Amino acid sequence: MSMAQWVESYGHDWVLAVAGAGAGLMFGFMGQRSKFCLRAAVIEFWHRKFGEKLIVWLLAFSSAVIAVQAMILLGWLDTSSARQIASTGSLSGALVGGLIFGAGMILTRGCASRLLVLSANGNLRALLSGLIFAVAAQSALSGALSPLRLEISSWWLVEGGPSRDLLARLGVGHGFGLAMGGIWLLAALYFAWYSPKRSFWMWIGGIGTGLSVALAWGLTQWVATETFGEAQIQGVTFSGPSADWLMRVVKWPAPGLDFGFGLMPGVFLGSFLGAVLGREWKLEGFKDGYSMRRYIVGAIFMGFGSMLAGGCAVGAGVTGGSIFAITAWLSLVGMWIGAGLTDRLMDSTEHKPHQHPVNIDPGNGLRVP
Repeated sequence: MSMAQWVESYGHDWVLAVAGAGAGLMFGFMGQRSKFCLRAAVIEFWHRKFGEKLIVWLLAFSSAVIAVQAMILLGWLDTSSARQIASTGSLSGALVGGLIFGAGMILTRGCASRLLVLSANGNLRALLSGLIFAVAAQSALSGALSPLRLEISSWWLVEGGPSRDLLARLGVGHGFGLAMGGIWLLAALYFAWYSPKRSFWMWIGGIGTGLSVALAWGLTQWVATETFGEAQIQGVTFSGPSADWLMRVVKWPAPGLDFGFGLMPGVFLGSFLGAVLGREWKLEGFKDGYSMRRYIVGAIFMGFGSMLAGGCAVGAGVTGGSIFAITAWLSLVGMWIGAGLTDRLMDSTEHKPHQHPVNIDPGNGLRVP
């Protein structure tokens, strides 16, 4: 059965949901096996330890950029109607939101996509953080935090179209974008050459994670072509779909079916399968009250920051970055800076020398540490 027949039989909403589930399944499995995580990559970068986590992120990012730009050059993908390009954007929201999101992902020990992946592995800390992230994202979209988001977003706007396309603003074509992806791939290969750890899943999982982002663009383009533009092309992102899934649980009528409807459970299932295959599934909880408070604050930061920035570490950073949306690249820079500063601040506060309390042994009256 062709795509046109699928759309005619089941409607483009259901077909988009199935496409989202397929791309999500691949993303979840590859992300789990490779331990794909922007937070871990940022920490390695700022600590000048260019190891496996940074290599995985570079492999994923470069693979997404190369595959997406190649599809555009071959005429298989038209990103001019993508939300990250076509609609009015906010440069101030992208930068400030990126900084806030970056700080949040350090506090929660993972970005939005990583929280979903870890939740499927039995990590209850990630599950709670993910729920709070969804609540904060919905609040920033249309709740109590919405006025603050709108105020910050209004400081510096950019029109949709060529003004929001970084390649168009620079006066270069998609061949240049393809070359940029190649440069990031060479960087990954360079660090991998000197890394003592070069695992099979580092290569396959990192590249596969990036290709799942390109797959999402390609599948939604396919559906949009068969429906004569009724379906908008979309990519992998987690802030909007997380908020939509929250509203499906607490509100009726619920948001309709779309790509994100299938993406979230697809990622969860893919990660669960990856954890079972790798024998890594286990229940984990919070260690103490301090860490729980840190996770909650971080999740709120990420939820608000993602909506302000126009996407999460994957939605803005990789998905938007692969089509060279200027706001996505600005968000990504903000995330790297915000995460690096927060990590350094936490290092300075957690590693301060402190005096151990002195107790009195009730048995012999001696002072013991």
